[in-house]
Amino acid sequence: MKHLSKTFFALLFLSIVACGSANDREFDGEVVVKAVLKNADAGQVKISKFVDDSSELVTALEVGSDGKFSYTLALTEPGFYEVDLMGRKSVRLALYDQDVKIIYDFNDESSLELEGSEDSKHMLDIERLTEDYQDQINQLNNAYMEAMNNRDTDRIKEIQDFAMSMESNHGQKVKELIASMDNSFAAMAALGMINIRNEFLFVDELIQSLDKKYPNTRMIQTVLAQLDDMRALAIGQMAPEIELPNPDGELVKLSDLRGKYVLIDFWAAWCRPCREENPNVVRMYNEYNAKGFEVFGVSLDRTKDAWVKAIEDDKLTWTHVSDLKYFNSVAAATYQINAIPATYLIGPDGTIVAKDLRGNSLENKLKEIFG
Repeated sequence: MKHLSKTFFALLFLSIVACGSANDREFDGEVVVKAVLKNADAGQVKISKFVDDSSELVTALEVGSDGKFSYTLALTEPGFYEVDLMGRKSVRLALYDQDVKIIYDFNDESSLELEGSEDSKHMLDIERLTEDYQDQINQLNNAYMEAMNNRDTDRIKEIQDFAMSMESNHGQKVKELIASMDNSFAAMAALGMINIRNEFLFVDELIQSLDKKYPNTRMIQTVLAQLDDMRALAIGQMAPEIELPNPDGELVKLSDLRGKYVLIDFWAAWCRPCREENPNVVRMYNEYNAKGFEVFGVSLDRTKDAWVKAIEDDKLTWTHVSDLKYFNSVAAATYQINAIPATYLIGPDGTIVAKDLRGNSLENKLKEIFG
């Protein structure tokens, strides 16, 4: 659950700044941000701009008890902004060519409304979706901690499977929301909620479309470059070769298993979620091995003793390799692994069929393949 929680709590706002102008929208370099704040005491409003992974203060305004203010932003590019309302409410905006009006009642948390900027309204939709999902995560984590305290292994497994399903369903909702935005650059703010490894084609198509609408945009170009780095690992591409020593010191190649469906399983003896998943992989291996299913275990351990002991303890009878270099493993670098467990399913022809299959998702995929 440690790995899953890390994935869940990574629902951070992706601060991307766009540059240049779109072909079908006129950008005049100024946007007016105004507000009507009800039940507000006099205080300070701060407007900040997101730049890469941080925010920069643009201005701090003193606002009277009438709760009204207006400020003209000089924009050199489309961008993402945050308005801090007296330290009591934060509003994120996507600003390009439309003024925006913030309407908020401090006595009603759910009263936030935005008028004007359509891009900023999309930001509000993203925030609402994120908050709903975070509520689900909190409930699930509470249930997980209770199951851990009770040492209820069946319940723990049930929660882990449900967590993966919930994450997948949320990803689909995010994709649907992005599709409804009509190529607004605000969609960039939702990318942090998508597993790009699994949704490469969707994200690639989105970024290509945004690149056409907002040509020569610095951050879009950055994302395009990142996608180019990932393109070699997209579903349908040939899986890069792995050649590493097995526990006996003999070099073994991934391509030695060509002709079978192969699950490349990146794991380690020290990785608790990996060890918890191992019984499921053993079960799938025993059920489908005779039909043409193999597992190619790539350990990110540091010591041979820990690696070999985990193989023996968990009864992992498939092919194992490792260079014992932790995340500095050449295989981890080749497959862009920065968290484990991580898997790639390779087809008999050596192409990538699926990624990050575990639990029910692995079982369902193997049933689909082998019947």
